[in-house]
Amino acid sequence: MFRKILIANRGEIALRVIDACKELGIATVAVYSEADRNSLHVRFADEAVCIGPAKSSESYLNIPQVISAAEITNVDAIHPGYGFLSENANFAEVCEASHITFIGPSPDLLRMMGEKDQARREMAAAGVPVVPGSQGIVPDETAALAEAGRIKYPVIVKASAGGGGRGMRVVRSEDELPGAFGTARNEAQQAFGVPDVYLEKFIERPRHIEFQVLGDKHGKVMHLGERECSIQRRHQKLIEESPSPAMDPRQRKELGARVVEALEQIGYSSAGTVEFLMDEDGSIYFIEMNARIQVEHPVTEMVTGVDLIKSQIRLATGEKLADVVGKPVTRGHAIECRINAEDPETFVPSAGRITVFRTPGGPGIRVDTAAHADGVIPPYYDSLVAKLIAFGDTRAESIARMRRALEMFVIEGIKTSIPLQRKIMADVDFAEGRFDTHFLDRFATSSAG
Repeated sequence: MFRKILIANRGEIALRVIDACKELGIATVAVYSEADRNSLHVRFADEAVCIGPAKSSESYLNIPQVISAAEITNVDAIHPGYGFLSENANFAEVCEASHITFIGPSPDLLRMMGEKDQARREMAAAGVPVVPGSQGIVPDETAALAEAGRIKYPVIVKASAGGGGRGMRVVRSEDELPGAFGTARNEAQQAFGVPDVYLEKFIERPRHIEFQVLGDKHGKVMHLGERECSIQRRHQKLIEESPSPAMDPRQRKELGARVVEALEQIGYSSAGTVEFLMDEDGSIYFIEMNARIQVEHPVTEMVTGVDLIKSQIRLATGEKLADVVGKPVTRGHAIECRINAEDPETFVPSAGRITVFRTPGGPGIRVDTAAHADGVIPPYYDSLVAKLIAFGDTRAESIARMRRALEMFVIEGIKTSIPLQRKIMADVDFAEGRFDTHFLDRFATSSAG
């Protein structure tokens, strides 16, 4: 087992990794920007190192600074959390060169899954259904027009190295394509440093479903069921749950088996998430893989009893999957609400000082957060304040517990997404599982009316 781990992240995920390390008897090192000097992950780590100014590019994304902090504190490994450097193959390579274990997939696997077009080809070759799309990167407008004509409109232009809705444009006609193609390339260059884009068939009313996987360094992979992540705005998830109300046991078994087979073929190790779109007739298509832990991992932990962060750490030491998680049994239902610091009607970020912070409790409720009364939500990073998770024996019970918890979650001093999430939990269509990725657009419109 590792002796000391550096956590190359901030906020609630940094605290979550610290929790896991404490249970495993591993010392921790926090890194922090000047804006996070008084943050809880700094307080609860065994050591802490300031790595730069508030701006992410000068601190949390600054590889030399992170590695320097790891070397001066003499750590064995680095846990990257999610976001920031978690899927950066160059960072993983630098860790290896510095004789520090990167708690995640190998640089080659990170590179493969980071290039979404290559990931599509790998999955298709393994028999996993993929959304119809271009054969590789689309180099120019002429090629884009040809590919779109073959795929048939509507299509979506997507950044090859992208995520979070950046570098994406939906195109419904030939006239729209040139402008959308140029805009997507420009966004991709600005956000990811790479202008490469590809085309996919655009599914009008999809559900977003993802499978949680774990793999060891001995060639074994397992899945821990799926999560439904269709309640989202601008391609950013707001509510997640497990299992999905749209999947039946046969579909879950068949698709899960294909996912495991595909990842064993490529030798995947560590935690990861394989993401799919389900169309209105129930057909399901691979879109991408996130080769890291996800924000929404707690819902899987609640229904399986598997601690995914501890599992990541143990698998990184070379332990076998069977020894780490055994044969988990899924039971019950879990829902997560991402409590964001933003206006619930306009989604404008709401940074500032929290004056009151009272978390809910009671049966089946879990809160993952690094926020507290008198704490500050800085404007430099994502707006996540807390993750509120409700577990019940049935989906109806988990919704009822979530309603109660949202009513009793008190945050003052900043605006949050709680009022919107309370409305969603009371919505009949949501309660009956009738929704897709456009649900929030329609719901916001009907609520405004």
